[in-house]
Amino acid sequence: MIDLGISKLALIGAVALIVIGPEKLPRVARTVGALLGKAQRYVSDVKAEVSRSMELEELKKMKDTMTDAARDVGAAVQGGANDFEKSWSDATSGLDGTSSTSYDANAALGSLEPPVYKHPKKNWRLKQKAMPQWFKARTGVRTRTQSGAARVARFRPRSSSAPR
Repeated sequence: MIDLGISKLALIGAVALIVIGPEKLPRVARTVGALLGKAQRYVSDVKAEVSRSMELEELKKMKDTMTDAARDVGAAVQGGANDFEKSWSDATSGLDGTSSTSYDANAALGSLEPPVYKHPKKNWRLKQKAMPQWFKARTGVRTRTQSGAARVARFRPRSSSAPR
């Protein structure tokens, strides 16, 4: 950039001190520093944007090459499958006595229907009612509705009326 040595910076500082004055010099220096900081941030943002766009272009090129390679592989596999099907139909044409028909996997899979949903016929309420009463009492299953205040009153410790 600009080649500024110590002597040149000292000369610029002395001229600035004379022109601006000692009272305004700190404020001007702060302003110049803030402007230089903004300029550096702007330059770094521009560099980051340029590098991002370059990486994006590289990724697009890589995507295109991968897509082309996948298309080539797909075409090669399809060609191999067609050759195999043709050779298979030629090899099996005389075995059945029927005309050579190629096996269509999609048609065979399409004939299968998905299973039909069947309700399990389970009823949770009936299962709870079928539980014996003695088992409910032993395990603590609630059989009757009771309010919170009634439950607190039921389990409140009894006060002793014996005098001390």
